[in-house]
Amino acid sequence: MTADRKKEAREKFLLGGIVVKAGLSKAGRAFLLGGLIELARVITGSEEHWRLRDIGKEVFRASLDPSSPRVEENAGWR
Repeated sequence: MTADRKKEAREKFLLGGIVVKAGLSKAGRAFLLGGLIELARVITGSEEHWRLRDIGKEVFRASLDPSSPRVEENAGWR
């Protein structure tokens, strides 16, 4: 396997882990793609961008704490 293919495979693995961490491992592919397309429409630096980024940072931070509860499958954020 070339270095580029290894890098690409690792990136896909990490992105899949984010889907699992978000509690969306059982969500349909079309739903996930639609959600990602909506996220791509969020303007970088906007209030919504920072709000979503802060949610993600908190989940990553909590996942480093073994006593922290895990994200529930399809959990709502609001």
